[in-house]
Amino acid sequence: MSDTSFLHGQPGQGTASVKPRLALTGISKQYPAVRANDDVSLVVAPGEIHAVLGENGAGKSTLMKIIYGAVRPDAGEIRWEGEVVEIGNPAAARKLGIGMVFQHFSLFETLTVGENIALALDEPFDLAALSQRIREVSADYGLDIDPQRHVHSLTVGERQRVEIVRCLLQSPRLLIMDEPTSVLTPQAVRKLFETLKRLAAQGCSILYISHKLDEIQELCDTATVMRGGRVTGHVKPREQTHASLAQLMVGHSLPDYTRRSHRPGDALLAVRHLSVASDDPFGTSLQDVSFDVHAGEIFGIAGVSGNGQAELLAALSGEKRGNAQADAVTLCGKRAGRLGPAARRRLGFAFVPEERLGRGAVPAMSLAENALLTAHRQPGMVRRGWIGARAMHAFAARCIEAFDVRCGGPDALAQSLSGGNLQKYIVGREILQAPNVLVLAQPTWGVDVGAAAFIRQQLLDLSAKGVAVLVISEELDELFDICDRIAVLARGRLSPARKTGETNAEEIGLWMAGLFGDKGAAPPEPQPLHA
Repeated sequence: MSDTSFLHGQPGQGTASVKPRLALTGISKQYPAVRANDDVSLVVAPGEIHAVLGENGAGKSTLMKIIYGAVRPDAGEIRWEGEVVEIGNPAAARKLGIGMVFQHFSLFETLTVGENIALALDEPFDLAALSQRIREVSADYGLDIDPQRHVHSLTVGERQRVEIVRCLLQSPRLLIMDEPTSVLTPQAVRKLFETLKRLAAQGCSILYISHKLDEIQELCDTATVMRGGRVTGHVKPREQTHASLAQLMVGHSLPDYTRRSHRPGDALLAVRHLSVASDDPFGTSLQDVSFDVHAGEIFGIAGVSGNGQAELLAALSGEKRGNAQADAVTLCGKRAGRLGPAARRRLGFAFVPEERLGRGAVPAMSLAENALLTAHRQPGMVRRGWIGARAMHAFAARCIEAFDVRCGGPDALAQSLSGGNLQKYIVGREILQAPNVLVLAQPTWGVDVGAAAFIRQQLLDLSAKGVAVLVISEELDELFDICDRIAVLARGRLSPARKTGETNAEEIGLWMAGLFGDKGAAPPEPQPLHA
């Protein structure tokens, strides 16, 4: 293991101080459509791991951006180690010793990992030496990443690793983590927790935002709960239950999932012997992948990011066809292997990509305009080549209401929404088109427990209506909660499928490491699930 003492500045500094590392008093921030923070006060001690809990849109991310200097507060006071400070920009925050890992990535696609990390360093650097430093630190934390790779070739999970390593290289005294484990493997999460606990033991304070309540209970010493931009309480997570923490966050208890009686039918999505060569030299090619998704079924595919998920999604959506045979993908009985995305949507296909901003929605466009991107076939949206603005706004408004999207209305920009609210909007946009087949990647990534429960219930309701639903997720709990069958994608191969009640997390975890035989899954025979 390499020497990582440079990560901590002066080891132990601040641990003997009685002054808080950070103290916020009366912080307020008003946006045109919402009061994001309303008289917020918060204290973080040296060496403390402090959680900030709240549902999407509660004001957590805005507060963290204020601390990091990315947003200026309208009112309030910030004290850093007892001294009143004004943090005018992120460079000033980093100079104080504040580092932040954002939920949404801030990476330049055309630059390498090393070049992206270099841009965040305020001191002079040698790129070759920095690359070696990146290799050592990322290996130590179980976040292996090649500094020579270009960001555009990385999966979402790999990009998250870059963000975390980039922040750790800045020797933070206060480390802000906004949903840092959303797309990390369980093993990487364990390694990250070890690192955070070691940092805290040496005096580094940590502000931790996560919707994973088990993480909060295991990792965090204290928690501040926010709702509607205001602080509603302070708790010790280890003294709470999952249910009580969830209720503190959303203001009410979470309902149990309701499975409506339905009888799975014919295969509406059939994949046969699909092999796709990855365009990315660092990517994972698909090898002879076969599976069915039946009407009224939720079929889950688990796996660690970077094992062929991006290639499978591109092949299913029609974005990448290559030399695929026409019958490699069948939609509603029609051979679709050589059809493009628009033709597949005309057959009743709907798609929620894993990357919300940039692929699921255009950041600088309004929600109404984003509705038009995939729902333009809805009545009145486009007539003889002309956009029906009234129908477009009405569709967006219906989606906002039906899926409880917290925003300023149909004209709100996609980039102004919290991650969870934008995800609810994108999922709602696809569901309201009444698809026959719905494919979703990481449907509840970065979504609070209340919104996640809502989205999962919507998928259960959709399957009960006879829709074939395919969920690709790294959240095993999610897959076991809602799926009828589960398979695993590892190293470009698909495991056999198991009924959810006939497997467990241990078996699926082994399969995620590729331990399911040399030949992967045999091509399934089309048959009703109830046979």
